[in-house]
Amino acid sequence: MAGSLLLADPGGILIWAALVTFVAGLMRGFAGFGSAMLMAPVFAVLMGPVHMVPLIAAMEFPMGAMLFVGARRDVEWGFVVPMALIAMVAMPLGVWALLSVDRTILTKVVAGIVLAFVAILAIGWRYRGPRPMALTLGIGAASGAMMATSSVGGPPILLYMLAAARPAARIRADIIAYFFLTSFVLIVLVMVAAPHAVAAIVDAAILLPVVLLGSWIGSRLAGRAADVHYRWIAYVFLAAAGVFGLVG
Repeated sequence: MAGSLLLADPGGILIWAALVTFVAGLMRGFAGFGSAMLMAPVFAVLMGPVHMVPLIAAMEFPMGAMLFVGARRDVEWGFVVPMALIAMVAMPLGVWALLSVDRTILTKVVAGIVLAFVAILAIGWRYRGPRPMALTLGIGAASGAMMATSSVGGPPILLYMLAAARPAARIRADIIAYFFLTSFVLIVLVMVAAPHAVAAIVDAAILLPVVLLGSWIGSRLAGRAADVHYRWIAYVFLAAAGVFGLVG
């Protein structure tokens, strides 16, 4: 299929991409986070950032849609909608950087973001300050620009939302709703700005069954050991992906 990087190299890129995607799905299933952050540094090296961003967003969107159906009633819309809207406004800046900045620099930036996030999680730091609207909008804008440039817009949002003194179900619902709303807009923006990146949707369709299978298996494994064990396994995989992005 024209433009598909995976089908153009089924004996090389396709095998490695499928393996990484399966591990990312496993991690999403047993740890509940990190699939995009695991794939981003590796895919940036294998396929380039312009292909990687819509590819990952297109795989994450259907998973997010399924989760959103069950979580929508717990969403704090007054908090999520302003943050999502400002993220969408900031996305064109991120798309400009995606198309303008050198591929090698972007790949290393993606890897650095992932490694920094792993370090923050590993030491157990959490934001404990207030959540005024100005800060909420700033976090949303930073996340939107990062999503469009690197597909890794999760760290600022996750650290900010997880700090909220609210029931876990509502925090989870807010996170699901935010990424569901923003990922579709991200896909459209990248397709409009870089029409040749439409091939990434083809590759996303190829890899989607792999990530869903991995996620299903990971969810079956969850609960068989302490949650902290799964999280440290996730940290190791994320750190390995970040190092690969830096040296690859």
